[in-house]
Amino acid sequence: MAPNCTQIALSRRTMLGGSAAVAMHALLARPAAIADQPKPNSIIDGVHLGCITYSYRGGPDTAEYTLECVLKNGLSEIELMGGPIGSYAGITFPQSRRGGRRVDGSQEPAFDAERPKVREAQLAKCEQFRKMFNDAGVNIHIHKCPFGRTDDEIEFNFQIAKALGCKAITTERNDEQARRLAPFAEKHQIWVAFHNHTANIPTIENIDPLMQIGDYIGFNFDIGHYVAGTQGESPIPVLEKYHKKIISLHLKDRTADGGNLPWGQGQTPIKEVLQLLKKEKWPIYADIELEYKVPPDSDAVSEVAKCVDYCRNALA
Repeated sequence: MAPNCTQIALSRRTMLGGSAAVAMHALLARPAAIADQPKPNSIIDGVHLGCITYSYRGGPDTAEYTLECVLKNGLSEIELMGGPIGSYAGITFPQSRRGGRRVDGSQEPAFDAERPKVREAQLAKCEQFRKMFNDAGVNIHIHKCPFGRTDDEIEFNFQIAKALGCKAITTERNDEQARRLAPFAEKHQIWVAFHNHTANIPTIENIDPLMQIGDYIGFNFDIGHYVAGTQGESPIPVLEKYHKKIISLHLKDRTADGGNLPWGQGQTPIKEVLQLLKKEKWPIYADIELEYKVPPDSDAVSEVAKCVDYCRNALA
């Protein structure tokens, strides 16, 4: 993440000399089949049910494919991974690095005077991306694109979130990073919601340190990881204690010994959590994350559909 982690993947000829043509192509690129589909509605008794688009991994990492999957599952809410954004807008987000070089050994490009113009064009593409999804009835409530280390890169990430219409950006829990990001989140009034795994779960015995860093610093609370990380404890006390700071949930079914299972076969109280959201009317997004192994005779869209049905039945 050395200088300039957010690279420019589109050539200047495409982004600067041909920006009008790029914009027109984007408006025309949406398949007619998508345009003709009825708009989805996955707000059930006030619960905003959606999914993280990581659930559709393995297919083309494009805006059009992602939207097609979401519409097939009848979802009107998503947490959007960076891949479709990057491929559509010509942005390459930072990956794992050692020192100032990317893992492939190539050097980060130096900042240049034309970058603001290129970024302006990229943000225009993000707005077109948002329009494509919103016109189809899908709200992008969160994006998950890795942060760079410089102020310039972090600022750009929040600009992307604003262009997409996001309430929050999610990233993996890191309390030091939270302190770095808090002023940017406050400036833009866009949350940074930190995702827990099994080893960095929210604490409830005392106030979790993350909760005291900034007004726009909160949780993307993974209830399946919580069950596995606590050897079977319920995530409901965390919801009750921190609901004002929980922007979204990741829904999955896990066991106390860590296994991911088809929903209903594990120990995660998904139904009870959804019923609590329904009862309390908390504005927390409930996002399906497909992590169990997809059967050989099935696919990700079909398995997400099963998860959607499970949630609808749980909220009935």
